[in-house]
Amino acid sequence: MTPIEKVRAEIARYDHALLDFSAREQKGAIELVIQLKSRELHTYFAPIHPRDIEHPQFPWTFQRYLYDCMHDYLVEMFVHTPQSLDPRP
Repeated sequence: MTPIEKVRAEIARYDHALLDFSAREQKGAIELVIQLKSRELHTYFAPIHPRDIEHPQFPWTFQRYLYDCMHDYLVEMFVHTPQSLDPRP
């Protein structure tokens, strides 16, 4: 099984009500792709290191990585936070 096939097989184990997951090869590397099902906002790309894919614990490390990426993606969607430099209207 190729690395991209291994990542796609792992992704197939997940189904989310709000998000779609996929993988792509980009410039010789594999990236996890996360986007809203509605496709209204940007797409999140996260590289996956080849050594992580080959590791025997890949399903577990992938789950942690996926959850971390989902968190980052959702946080990026904030329009305003208390730390924003621009004052709120």
